[in-house]
Amino acid sequence: MADFLTTHAEQMADKVALIEDRPGGPVTEWTFERLEQEANRAAHVLRGFGVTAGTKVVWCGPNSVGIVRVMHALRKLGAVAVPLNYRLTEAEAAFVVDNCDAEVAYVDAEMAPLFERIANEIPKVREVVVFDGPPRPGQRSYDELAATAPVGPLADESSVGETMTYTSGTTGKPKGAVRTANADNSTVVALVAKLGARTDDVYIATGPLYHSGPGGFLILAQTLGNAAVVQRKFDAEDWLRLVDRYHAATTFTAPTPIRMVTSLPAEVKARYSTASMRILIANAAPWTMALKEAYLADFPPESLYEVYGSTELGVNCLLLPEDQLRKRGSCGQAAPLVEIKLFDDDGREVTGTGPENPGELYVRNPAGFAGYYNRSGDANDVRGDYRTVGDIAYRDEEGFFYICDRKKDMIISGGMNVYSAEVEAVIDDHPSVYEVAVFGIPSADWGESVHAVVVPKPGASLSEAEVIAYAREHLAKYKAPRSVSFADDLPKTGSGKVLKRELRAPYWEGYSRAVG
Repeated sequence: MADFLTTHAEQMADKVALIEDRPGGPVTEWTFERLEQEANRAAHVLRGFGVTAGTKVVWCGPNSVGIVRVMHALRKLGAVAVPLNYRLTEAEAAFVVDNCDAEVAYVDAEMAPLFERIANEIPKVREVVVFDGPPRPGQRSYDELAATAPVGPLADESSVGETMTYTSGTTGKPKGAVRTANADNSTVVALVAKLGARTDDVYIATGPLYHSGPGGFLILAQTLGNAAVVQRKFDAEDWLRLVDRYHAATTFTAPTPIRMVTSLPAEVKARYSTASMRILIANAAPWTMALKEAYLADFPPESLYEVYGSTELGVNCLLLPEDQLRKRGSCGQAAPLVEIKLFDDDGREVTGTGPENPGELYVRNPAGFAGYYNRSGDANDVRGDYRTVGDIAYRDEEGFFYICDRKKDMIISGGMNVYSAEVEAVIDDHPSVYEVAVFGIPSADWGESVHAVVVPKPGASLSEAEVIAYAREHLAKYKAPRSVSFADDLPKTGSGKVLKRELRAPYWEGYSRAVG
């Protein structure tokens, strides 16, 4: 089967496929023909380093045409693409790169110093290939190699690839969620039809492409023949400028970017038109009703969609524009071709409706992931063909679902997943800490913010600032606590497990944690 990009390059060679418009800099516009050529060049360069079907290749960098180029190239090679969060600390980045068994890393020049510093920690990486700038010692220049690379397709070109997107588990260690090359995409096709996506839409990437949502929807948009606009790093007013200038019609976004946009002064927002926006897919973290109402005041009301899902299980629920205000707090009904069941703690299916009948949400989705790389599965995550990521939900009489508790021990802050066990493991290493519990508390800006309750060692002196500073030394900034409280002990079950529900309760009193 021909690669879709190759087909687009043949059938609409001159149509704009990709736009990068940095403030104050030159505008890069690639047609489908040019994008095909650039992806082919990248495929040939990587093939020269021994990348073939199944080879793990890490890519890392802010949004750019260079990142989109390699996303296509890795698919053509049939390789396993491993997006790396460029905001991670050295230790975090080294763990992911080594754990996924990557043999080659393709990185933006901005990230070249990071890969130089962690070189000894990633011995399986044979080559670090740097684009859009000079490499560091021991690295290779993509730009030099691509200058003489062929623009035609590989002789044995694939039309599919695999992805391994790293998330974290309740143990705190990141896990690579693998999507296979032959995954059933029938649910994606059905979702596109339900959304009413069109071939002439313009997609704008709202958020980093290493996230499964922004990156996945960009590739989906290009599969449809859409132009895609990439913004190197998010800026609220510049995002509005891009929406206006390129008549952006579709996007996928976490709540934080839109909160920043809607919070701009009225005179700033008045400079730009948002009339082109047809499909904004809200996801990645809970959207409060206040935020939805702010969005609806600034954008076409019929444009707001919401999906509930995960990196592992794909899109599971869809809330349509006409239901946003009618079904407050809901994350929608089961997405097309997706089946959902709720189970209680004893494994019995929950068939009742209303908040008094909650259960763990299990999904049967043909587009779900294949499993975690190099890890055995948890039997509790699977019930027949149904899988869960641990969310507790209930349904109403019309089949709309409401998430009533977050994933176990997980915090979603600004659209980023933060796993409390990982943060706890770091803080627990502080010499003055006896015990610690980490959880999310309400934040108007971030949805949730990370809070730590610390039990100091007897006689130890410890301040909030010291705990936060220590965490930031060892974790990406967004994972570190934004606030800390101290206690003499932590509430526990009879078996010794910390009762985080009791710790959270005072902060969440009177505040709905339901998605939406």
